[in-house]
Amino acid sequence: MLLAQPLTAEAFAPYGTVLAAPAGAGCLINGGNAERFDLVDDLQLGADGGRPMLALFRAQARSFPHAVTELERHALGSQSFVPLGERRFVIVVAAAGAAPAAESLAAFVTDGRQGVTLAPGTWHHALLAVDTGDFVVVERAGAAVDCDTVALAAPADIGLMPR
Repeated sequence: MLLAQPLTAEAFAPYGTVLAAPAGAGCLINGGNAERFDLVDDLQLGADGGRPMLALFRAQARSFPHAVTELERHALGSQSFVPLGERRFVIVVAAAGAAPAAESLAAFVTDGRQGVTLAPGTWHHALLAVDTGDFVVVERAGAAVDCDTVALAAPADIGLMPR
């Protein structure tokens, strides 16, 4: 069984970017009443006539261990998941490229306040909410469909470490 590891920027870097409030000061805006932190400078959503789309996913909590039998990827653009409120989720990923095998998967669990931006082409499982709730999703919309799926030759069981 693959246990989902705590999500860190360093461990997730091969697959994309962790979205979290950074340490330190941001750029003061709004007359000094707010700080701005730029998290991702290019979401890469314009390929092949694409445009950014903002969606809301209302997710039901999954049970764990969870059998992963299929992955998807978006080769033409990134995909971002950001919880509204404190909502943990598991992100199962594999490197961009050829269809992955179960043994090449990595799994991470957020702390409930983190989001992720998946780099274009990163293989991943659909949203695996640990906590029921709403998630903002930013992804590419366009005439060209940008979602490839692949069935794993053998399922991978994903588990959560005790809290």
